[in-house]
Amino acid sequence: MVQTVAPSWRKPVAILAIFGLIAALAAFVASVARFVGNWPVLVQAIFYLAAGLVWIAPLKPLLRWAERRSGRKPSGDY
Repeated sequence: MVQTVAPSWRKPVAILAIFGLIAALAAFVASVARFVGNWPVLVQAIFYLAAGLVWIAPLKPLLRWAERRSGRKPSGDY
């Protein structure tokens, strides 16, 4: 018999958090763009490359949290 699982509220919250994180980072980068524009081109490229990748760092814990079942800690044996 197939057991049904209630949909989790965590996934929509995680999606909204990811969109919020990206929007906040984009707003920050846009606000410092006039200062960064005065830097040498190579330094600008490094800055924008780092800014484009930094949002990935918090994804793993956020996605792990979103996949966890509500009210239960992961047991480690799946």
